Amino acid sequence: MAWLPILGLIGGFVVGLVVFSTGHWAIPGQYAPYLSLATLAGLDTIFGGIRAGIEGRFEDDIFVSGFLLNTLLAAALAYFGDLIGVDLILAAVVALGSRIFLNLSLIRRHYLTKLALARRKETATAASPVESQSPVQS
Repeated sequence: MAWLPILGLIGGFVVGLVVFSTGHWAIPGQYAPYLSLATLAGLDTIFGGIRAGIEGRFEDDIFVSGFLLNTLLAAALAYFGDLIGVDLILAAVVALGSRIFLNLSLIRRHYLTKLALARRKETATAASPVESQSPVQS
């Protein structure tokens, strides 16, 4: 079930590319910080979902609800921070960015370890002599 975050990532990029390249869509500059923060929160959730899938603990309902709530909460916190005069966007970018890099490093480490184990197994089988099955003649 770890395919859902990957499918969501690819689907989001395709939909965004089609919508914004074919139409005359423009996002007002005043909303750009909130949208970028919501995007960062969504990416954090996607990479967290991929990591959970690798670790064998991925659940669809937790992923979908986490994606929706994290993106909405990140944008809302940034908006309310602006209302009270506190720049919460920078704090959220640092926190979400560090989580994204952590998840990416764990995903990378998992696949590199898997690759290294496969190479060791391959060299171990190539180095061991192949025993012949023919009967010994006297």
